[in-house]
Amino acid sequence: MRHRDRGADVREPTVVAADAADYFQTYSVVGVLAVVGVLFVAVAFSANRLLRPVVPTPEKLLTYECGVDPVGEGWAHTQVRYYVYAFLYVIFAVDSIFLFPWATVFAAPGYGATTLVEMFVFLGFLAVGLLYAYKKGVLAWT
Repeated sequence: MRHRDRGADVREPTVVAADAADYFQTYSVVGVLAVVGVLFVAVAFSANRLLRPVVPTPEKLLTYECGVDPVGEGWAHTQVRYYVYAFLYVIFAVDSIFLFPWATVFAAPGYGATTLVEMFVFLGFLAVGLLYAYKKGVLAWT
């Protein structure tokens, strides 16, 4: 029995060369754009290197930070509490990012009660963490 004898609903798969050409053409545009971007950066850095004046002086070779000349040793003592504040900020900033997708899912039909409970559990964990940090005295600025 041949394919044609089985009926009109059976079709053989065909591969169209135009589809493959369109597929690779879209990636060729991305490739050309990437090459143009790399060339742009390379030309900019090369032009900077060729056109800049090179006049080294002792003042220019001195270590520079925030407009203050370095005085004393290179090592400085830093209080750990500043890192703790930064760490707490990053934790709560990243956790607050989860509130935005939650708000979009909460608005979708059929997800209201479940996402509301999940978000209160999530906010509860954040509150417990903040309470723990407060009880340990981490948030006291001394």
